[in-house]
Amino acid sequence: MTGPISLDLAWQRLLNYATPLASERIPADECCGRYLADDVIAQRSQPSHDLSAMDGYAVSGDEPWSVVGESRAGLPYGASLKSREAVLISTGAHCPAGTDAILIKENAVLDGDMVRSSETPSPGRHIRRQGFDFEYGQTVLSKGIAIGPAQIAVARSAGHRSLSVGRQPTVAIIECGDELVADPQNCPPDRLPASNGAMLAAMAEGCGARIIRIGPVSDEADKLAEAFGNAAAADLVVTSGGASVGDHDLVRPVLLELGAEIDFWKVAIRPGKPLLLARRGAQVILGLPGNPVSSYVTAFLFLLPLIRQMQAANSPLPHAHFLPIATAIEPGGERREFLRGKFGEKGIIPITERDSSALASLSHADVLIDRAIDAPAAKAGMAVPCYIL
Repeated sequence: MTGPISLDLAWQRLLNYATPLASERIPADECCGRYLADDVIAQRSQPSHDLSAMDGYAVSGDEPWSVVGESRAGLPYGASLKSREAVLISTGAHCPAGTDAILIKENAVLDGDMVRSSETPSPGRHIRRQGFDFEYGQTVLSKGIAIGPAQIAVARSAGHRSLSVGRQPTVAIIECGDELVADPQNCPPDRLPASNGAMLAAMAEGCGARIIRIGPVSDEADKLAEAFGNAAAADLVVTSGGASVGDHDLVRPVLLELGAEIDFWKVAIRPGKPLLLARRGAQVILGLPGNPVSSYVTAFLFLLPLIRQMQAANSPLPHAHFLPIATAIEPGGERREFLRGKFGEKGIIPITERDSSALASLSHADVLIDRAIDAPAAKAGMAVPCYIL
């Protein structure tokens, strides 16, 4: 029996295991939550012309100015401005050639067809120059980034109707355990409502995966083998429960019987030590612990990075933020520990409950506090690495 490996080594081996899937081109409007498979190159400059940043007057030369027309958004003034000429202009409208500045409406003093300024505008004031946002041919979005609403807007502004994105992996979730009941409203006292499958499905779907739910599956080798068979079409199979060393923990022996190659099955973290990574042909298999907090934490640390990596994300691993803690934390132990914490007025408040079955405390958590092996005690006010949930 080999000992547990470090989290950093497990992450390295995890990412080496996951091969990015093929890309596909879909409408840009449908890309939220996906990952770019190629750089996005601007097909136009933004803005394509000098624009006014304010309502007022586009002016040329010194005052007073003679008002000779109007430039509206989408309906530009059709001539160049001569010295001492002005046009009424709206925000986002084209600045006529010859515009020196924008006299904002609040500073304009009208006298018939003439306009003066109560505050002389500086040259170039309130003008959005052509291409100031981005130029034609510029890379506006880089391969591997997550696409959100702002990225969709940039892509469309850059002239793209569709984008190339990583294919969404199909993830089969197998929930294991004799004690589990599918219907929480009809659960006898000696059983437990199945909850990990729903939790993991929500996490994976939120990261861009397509979900297949299987189970609960009883702790019988033939039933578990049948479940793996039903998951044959998935890119990634995730099991919850059955990955430890007990007599009824059958995931590892069944996988070996099915010809899978086990990469590792213990990681030096708390919660979540019993964790398995395997491959069966092109399919990646991740075995998570059955205790719900352990299942959640290991899914956050391993399942979600796997899904991102399969979509060719350039930063698949979670990113730690250093945040101050509101109360002291004792020294770390022999395993890297992830404590639940919640936001408070004076910083992150560590949640005292650390039992790996305590779902209520997990539901209150905003962050996971990362405590290194043998970490020194942390005083109130110290910044510690945290993963925002």
